[in-house]
Amino acid sequence: MPASILVEGGHLCEEASSRDTTVRLICPSCGSVHVAQVLGDNGGISYVCTACGHSWS
Repeated sequence: MPASILVEGGHLCEEASSRDTTVRLICPSCGSVHVAQVLGDNGGISYVCTACGHSWS
């Protein structure tokens, strides 16, 4: 593999690791961060708290 590709790939990894792209969902019912993203009945996105069972979209 050419060295230029390895160097460019290294820069991309550094940029990705320097950004904080973590999004944490919090259950509005109990405040837990143990939330699963699920596909809703009409194709929309819904969320379910795996701690208390509360669901919302």
